[in-house]
Amino acid sequence: MPDIIQLLPDNIANQIAAGEVIQRPASAVKELLENAVDAGATEIKLIVVEAGKTLIQVTDNGKGMSETDARMSFERHATSKIRNIDDLFRIKTMGFRGEALASIAAVAQVELKTKKAEDVAGTYIEIENSAVKKQEPVAMERGTSIAMKNLFFNVPARRNFLKSNPAELRHVVDEFMRVALSFPDIFFSLTSNGQEVFHLERGTLKQRIVQLLGNTYSSKLVSVQEKTDYLNISGFVGKPESARKTRGDQYLFVNNRFIKSAYLNHAIMGAFDEMIAKDSFPMYVLFIDLDPAQVDINVHPTKQEIKFEDEKIVYAFVQSVVKHALAQFSITPTLDFELDASIQSLDAISKPFTEDKQSAASSSSLYKTFTQKNQAHFIENKSELKHWRDFYETTDDGRQTTEVPVNAKLHEATTKNYELRTENLVQLHNSFILFQTDKGFRVVHQQNAHERILYERFAAAFAGKPIATQQSLFPATMDLQPADAVLLNELLPDLNELGYHIEPFGSNAFVVQGTPADIEQGSETVAIEKMLEQYKHFSSDLKYSKREKLFRSLAWQQSVKAGTVLTQKEMQSLIEELFACTSPNITPNGKPTYTEFNKNELDKIFGR
Repeated sequence: MPDIIQLLPDNIANQIAAGEVIQRPASAVKELLENAVDAGATEIKLIVVEAGKTLIQVTDNGKGMSETDARMSFERHATSKIRNIDDLFRIKTMGFRGEALASIAAVAQVELKTKKAEDVAGTYIEIENSAVKKQEPVAMERGTSIAMKNLFFNVPARRNFLKSNPAELRHVVDEFMRVALSFPDIFFSLTSNGQEVFHLERGTLKQRIVQLLGNTYSSKLVSVQEKTDYLNISGFVGKPESARKTRGDQYLFVNNRFIKSAYLNHAIMGAFDEMIAKDSFPMYVLFIDLDPAQVDINVHPTKQEIKFEDEKIVYAFVQSVVKHALAQFSITPTLDFELDASIQSLDAISKPFTEDKQSAASSSSLYKTFTQKNQAHFIENKSELKHWRDFYETTDDGRQTTEVPVNAKLHEATTKNYELRTENLVQLHNSFILFQTDKGFRVVHQQNAHERILYERFAAAFAGKPIATQQSLFPATMDLQPADAVLLNELLPDLNELGYHIEPFGSNAFVVQGTPADIEQGSETVAIEKMLEQYKHFSSDLKYSKREKLFRSLAWQQSVKAGTVLTQKEMQSLIEELFACTSPNITPNGKPTYTEFNKNELDKIFGR
């Protein structure tokens, strides 16, 4: 029987490896940008066409490569970063495996131009399907330019699984921002389809943060700086008032490498404890520098998951340093033990407590209420309390009712779900709606209920019941950060179906021509910005489709919030629409919209 095990050809082996390293255009962008940084570049330019599907080109002014190195760089596990096994434990460069260029060459058509400062001419190489098609000298300045065209041209199944151009471009922007934040002393630019999206001049970290994350942070950053023998921590955290409902503006770097660590994120969140709402997330851009021997980055092909030799000490350092920074800038809550000077001038403080005053105080009803037995719940029969029953009207059969009855339509629309008494709806704490049923009473959470109503309305819009657009008399213009502009472009087709009429208006700008009638005139841009923030909250959850994320984001953004006063008519409408929904009992996120209290259970509580 012949032998059946054989070595795979290089092109097939490279394609298999590429499946781990190059998952989408953004993966290639990350690898190429990091190679440019490792080359000592001070200027790095990224150009993409069709979100990187057609072209990804990175040009740098780094040290370049010799002819031999240029050819060798596309071989598997060929690298200039490590020489022996010990080097794996002191890695300071971005790349080290020698897999990136070989993987890229296996799934794209690649053109490389590179030149060292001391060489007379540079080297030009064309590679396709891991095979060199052309190599010749080229005239160029010092540095490297690498262009990869037609990603996954030879793996159609992989290409078909790529998302839409706006979705893929958003991932490209994410990777670009991470590298650009990590190296503020390097010039970066990003051009997409001929339009410059980012132009980032060299500067300080604070300047780079404002360039990438927006001017809103310019006055809301708290410096974090701490050096120890074990590790150094530096960067910025946002003041508590800048916290958002999404994790989007959270960046953590270890030895200048972007990482994802739920463990260290928990440490930072703990430092903000009691300063921000439980459902809010602080902004931070933090850098942890420590001995490479204390950290293992060779855990995952993306190098974004790492292991520390002592996680607990890093956790404690990070949390302590952030707390200290917030306290140093008087951000943390403090108690003021100084007595208000105005209190000293009060009669009770400045004048003597005479016997007459003592006698008058002890004979008062208020004093007796606090000092005599069995008086804790005693309420005097004051004249203004005598007619409290007049608040209610009495019906012919002797029952009390408030003055505005619930209309018959409400009862008919909800007969299948509950039996509603003809009483007034009551709003508690401007957040809950209470009404009586034959079996007891129900308490509806107004925001949760409205989220369910809106969610089903949006779903119906895509099932043939479009939402009408209210055209703006004075169209509003909005300027977004590049990352948000990319996201909004991705969502525009679906937003049009939901009653929004938004048009691109130059670089990162949009004109809002119309919105659904529910959106208050004059607040269109704020509503859209909040929707984008909420959408990013769901962006990392792979179990939701783009449309599902949009429905949930809009439902949360447009819903009437807890704490809002509602009229009788508004409460009635809310209850009607809720119990007309297909799933009236829960929000899209699975939270309850109402709870029911049974009369029999209430009787038991009071021993009846």
